[in-house]
Amino acid sequence: MIGVAASGCAKVNMLRAKAAFKDANAQYSAMNYKAAADKYEQVVTLDPTLVDAYFFLGNSYDNLYNSAKKGDPINDGFLTKAIANYKKSSEVEHPQSPTLKKLSLQYLVAAFRPDKADDPAQAMVIIQQMITIDAKDVTNYYQLARLFEDAGDVDMAEATLLKAKDVNPNDGTVYAQLAAFYGRQGDFDKTIAALNQRVAVEPTNPEAHHTLATYYWDEVYKNLKLKDADKKKYIQAGIEASDKAIALKEDYFEAITYKNLLLRLEALLEKDPARQQALLKEADQLRARAQELQKKQAATKSE
Repeated sequence: MIGVAASGCAKVNMLRAKAAFKDANAQYSAMNYKAAADKYEQVVTLDPTLVDAYFFLGNSYDNLYNSAKKGDPINDGFLTKAIANYKKSSEVEHPQSPTLKKLSLQYLVAAFRPDKADDPAQAMVIIQQMITIDAKDVTNYYQLARLFEDAGDVDMAEATLLKAKDVNPNDGTVYAQLAAFYGRQGDFDKTIAALNQRVAVEPTNPEAHHTLATYYWDEVYKNLKLKDADKKKYIQAGIEASDKAIALKEDYFEAITYKNLLLRLEALLEKDPARQQALLKEADQLRARAQELQKKQAATKSE
């Protein structure tokens, strides 16, 4: 009789948990996070096997947390509860919602950002766990590399990004991430090499060619120690990249704008007055064309 009564009680709790889960989801959808959190707490108390509730409970507390009030005990408590429930959610399988396990780990990483718990070491551990679960997801490598870089370990940051390249060598974003990293380290040669690798895997992507042109322009414009011979070489390479971008997308006003800027840099180095004026005239025409295209595109978006 005791067993029958216990079984009946368990079934009642499961039914009550499902009803509370429905109410909690309604409050969550309405962004009433305090009410949602209270309801989700009832759910996991009545039926801990409703594992989806742990993620939404954690996220409700996460939404209640205000980084501007960091240091306030009640506010900090919301974040502590968010982290605890994200961890519970990440440690179980979600048969009804398989993506919630991965999502829980992603939100856990975000919870350890500087504006929240500010614990990069914990974030690293979680991202490494995410890489173990899905080694093909290169975004995890990007996050981990940035954490290493921010901690001052640039060698590990580079190694992590190179691992991402090994995992998915045909993904253009890998080379874009590498280029940005090398750019922050001031290594122009490696930056350009990475951008050229991106162009190689994305030859029909106008943005890949345009980005390459912007880096050439930036180096010539900002590097005061650069020799004129190198400036000329980089300017020509930048113009070639711009031309390829424009050939792929005729109304690419950003690429047209940068070709205009590169021509102006070329004009500054030109010794022949006639050639210099011709370069400036072409630059003016490109600038006018870019401005016209930009206005047309803005007008189309506003319609």
